Amino acid sequence: MPESPHSTSPPYTAQRDTTVLSGGIHSEFGHQISFGEAVRVWLRVAILSFGGPAGQISVMHRILVDEKQWVSESRFLHALNYCMVLPGPEAQQLATYLGWLLHGVKGGLTAGGLFVLPGFLSILALSVLYAGFQEASLVQALFFGIKAAVVAIVIQAVIRIGKRALNNAYMYTLAAAAFVAIFFFAMPFPLVILTAGLFGLLGRYVDPERFAVIKGHDTPGNAGRTIDAMMDGGAAHHTRATRKRALKVLAVWLPLWFTPLVVLFVAAGYNNVFTQIGLFFSKLAIVTFGGAYSVLAYMAQEAVQNYGWLAPGEMLDGLGMAETTPGPLIQVVQFVGFLGAYRDAGLLNPYTAGILASILATWVTFIPCFLWIFLGAPYVEGLRGNQAVSAALSAVTAAVVGVMLNLAIWFALHVAFGEVDTIRTFGMQLLVPRWGSIQVVSVVLALGALIAILRFKVGMLPVIFVSALPGIAYYLLLGAAMIA
Repeated sequence: MPESPHSTSPPYTAQRDTTVLSGGIHSEFGHQISFGEAVRVWLRVAILSFGGPAGQISVMHRILVDEKQWVSESRFLHALNYCMVLPGPEAQQLATYLGWLLHGVKGGLTAGGLFVLPGFLSILALSVLYAGFQEASLVQALFFGIKAAVVAIVIQAVIRIGKRALNNAYMYTLAAAAFVAIFFFAMPFPLVILTAGLFGLLGRYVDPERFAVIKGHDTPGNAGRTIDAMMDGGAAHHTRATRKRALKVLAVWLPLWFTPLVVLFVAAGYNNVFTQIGLFFSKLAIVTFGGAYSVLAYMAQEAVQNYGWLAPGEMLDGLGMAETTPGPLIQVVQFVGFLGAYRDAGLLNPYTAGILASILATWVTFIPCFLWIFLGAPYVEGLRGNQAVSAALSAVTAAVVGVMLNLAIWFALHVAFGEVDTIRTFGMQLLVPRWGSIQVVSVVLALGALIAILRFKVGMLPVIFVSALPGIAYYLLLGAAMIA
């Protein structure tokens, strides 16, 4: 078994390691990327994080692997696969992981926090407008063209990740099988990932070279990348896995997660709307494997039918907001929490109650994400170079491409058609669009955005901006009834 990349590193000590770099800069992390520069990059990633997990991962890959060259391909995919098997939004957790590698806990908090912030502020403002003026159609019109651009961004992400992960027949077969399992049979995401990992473990005995697509160590051309050079050079003491460190993480993050719930339970009681919101979204944070789409049906059913926080159509409006604002799609939880507390405010002002519930729902959704990363990432880093892990994660990556393709098609159908039916027959489910509800303008805008991105390599922000303008004009000329 190959040695771990850390095996030649000096033993870990509690003393802070300050390295004098060639440029004269003193850094405890052994690289010259300042925290201020990293903050600017993470803010850029956050602002560009449209399009759900596929588009968000594509943005991070383009900026961090291709443009900045901060991290190698294999380490990026290694981190991504860990995040894919965690509950919670994988793109936000990936940003937290990479930020943690660069600048420790403060880097992880900054990268993960900034990733959430633009979406939180956007959906909070839209929730206030929605509750006060019921202008959901106007909100949808504002993002009508953006939705079309997002379809193109998601498709680009599938192509980008697929080119790197699917380089032999085994990987293509795993990707196709994962797509069929989810798209046609609605198999649970964790089961798909677990099955792919098991195939990878078995496959390394059949054809080890072709199953170990994700190598534990990088090619010489990637060895000098900032994070990889830091890790292989023994400067990254903050990534060492120790029992003391794990206990410290648990001692900090478990109280941060559960203290608000305990306080609400004691002060307001179990049946209070704030207590119910905190408990429900805490439970959701544990079972949200595979991102927001994997639990949307469950969330909608509970929020609408069980708790009565909002109506079915309002749930779809909230999802539309989350899909067309930066940040994780699971951010829709704050819209649900806002309306639930707004309509059951008690002695509070409805808007105050809604804002507090938005903060609470966001808090209990994302605090666990930081816990999973800060607790598990040091151990995951120590497994790089392990042949069994490399084979399993290579298979998982291939399956993830199939999952991303499923999301791309799901999203494209719902943007191109106003109504899409789900038909279940012979143990299968089929998405059947109603052709009479086709949105021709959306299709044209999506095709134009796709050509601009793939053929002419136009940047994401220009494509989003140019796509948004015709959407707004379409609404103003033809009215909201034509869009609905």
